[in-house]
Amino acid sequence: MTTQRRRRSVPVALSLCLTMLAFSLAACDRGPDVEQLVPVVLETWPHDPAAFTQGLLWHAGRFYESTGLYGRSDVREVDPVSGQVLRKRPLSEREFGEGLALVGDRLVQLTYREGIAHVYDLYTFEPIARFSYEGEGWGLCFDGEELWMSDGSHRLTRRDPVTFEVLGSLQVTLRGRDLPRLNELACVGEHVYANVWLSDELVRVRKRDGRVDAVIDASALVPDDPRVRANRDAVLNGVAHDAEAERFYLTGKLWDVMYVVRFEPAGR
Repeated sequence: MTTQRRRRSVPVALSLCLTMLAFSLAACDRGPDVEQLVPVVLETWPHDPAAFTQGLLWHAGRFYESTGLYGRSDVREVDPVSGQVLRKRPLSEREFGEGLALVGDRLVQLTYREGIAHVYDLYTFEPIARFSYEGEGWGLCFDGEELWMSDGSHRLTRRDPVTFEVLGSLQVTLRGRDLPRLNELACVGEHVYANVWLSDELVRVRKRDGRVDAVIDASALVPDDPRVRANRDAVLNGVAHDAEAERFYLTGKLWDVMYVVRFEPAGR
């Protein structure tokens, strides 16, 4: 009541200006608009339920996947419709596979805490180089010019695709706040799509300023599988983009299904 009596003593024009200013500040506090999206399932394909998916990409009608866990990590080529592993190359038992990117005819695979990025020939899986880096390796994608790498924090690191040299970093924010636990990545145009570890959500990050302009709720895709539900680590992780067909592929760690989806506004 005190506030209302004080407002009555303020001239109408000034009161209107103050109201508009308050509304403007509130809008700024909320940050930029964030689109709410959901995946619409177009098809479902089988996926190896033993694959601890850490990196996923689509190329020339095949999936290329990096799997994790010590003693079980590998890089593999997968037939999409059958889910059959066509070939794979295991990592050392002392290495934990992470993100995967394709640069020309080379596959680049991160490791978790080993500070090594392996480079393989796309067609033979023979190792042709390796890079060293500091910190943890989580997700990786290539936008045609630069590699984008996550390390589980709220930052994405830009790297040279030839030397793996750090070119810069991007602070990722959601409604003005840092967004941590960024994991598997897919580079799509002016955005980087990122899984958020320990959640059933992905975010769409603007490369120019790090702002999240869309959140994708994929909770409806979690398999109704007791094995998955009981495992804290068996979360959504694995996003790949098919530019030609204009669709995405989503899966999770230890999931037995690969979803073919497109993203649409929630509630449509």
